[in-house]
Amino acid sequence: MFSARSLFQEILDDDRTFRLFCSVAASGEAQGGWENGRIAALVPESMRDLAPKIARHGADEDKHGRIFNALLRKRGLTPVPVPADTDYTMLLERRGIGLAHSKLRRDEPLTERDIVVYLSHSRITEQRAADQMVMLVTYFGDHPEVGKAIKMISNDEENHLAYCHEELLRLARAGHGRLIQRVLRQCVQVEIRVYRQVSLAVMSRMGRLLGWSTPKATVLALGINAVYAYERLIGWRRMVNLTMPERRDALGGPAAPAPAS
Repeated sequence: MFSARSLFQEILDDDRTFRLFCSVAASGEAQGGWENGRIAALVPESMRDLAPKIARHGADEDKHGRIFNALLRKRGLTPVPVPADTDYTMLLERRGIGLAHSKLRRDEPLTERDIVVYLSHSRITEQRAADQMVMLVTYFGDHPEVGKAIKMISNDEENHLAYCHEELLRLARAGHGRLIQRVLRQCVQVEIRVYRQVSLAVMSRMGRLLGWSTPKATVLALGINAVYAYERLIGWRRMVNLTMPERRDALGGPAAPAPAS
């Protein structure tokens, strides 16, 4: 019987699957970096105090993309094009999650509502990212090749999540509470569907590269669908709750540098 640890060990050990994993991760982080950078530049005057934190968020995402590309270079590998069905951030955008790229490319200030929506969407996607990184640190935090990198990324993702909680609670007190709750509830239902779609696509490609048997691939697909069913019924509630984090002003300073290659 296989476990999550053994599954990810297979992916890390094979250059082809490691290349796909790092390429997908680097692409998503780079896109997040660009989006946050544009949002920081377009924050309305009434919310300019948020601009440095949003810029810091974007800098962290850019750093994560560089880290995943550095992991590829250490093995003498280059990134591969990201298959469309594994592009989590783009699939979310196509379903209305996140601010449209067409809007971010214009040099027009965003509205307060845009910023509230952006932070609400980020609260959901950062929860997903933080949870995934905690899992990877649990299994591979001491791994000689990827351990240092995933620990740094995990810490950053916890900061991003804390920042979303704190700023949304502040905005709720300022009168945006109903909008925040409405957007959170709408976003989470879309996100959990997209996450299942991407998880199935990624595992299908990994399975083909690694030659997984049909029973193994079937069990993994059943597991992904079971997680989806749980999140649709109960798990989504955790992803929309807002609580004051222990880490306060988590993005109030400069981004930590990437680990040395």
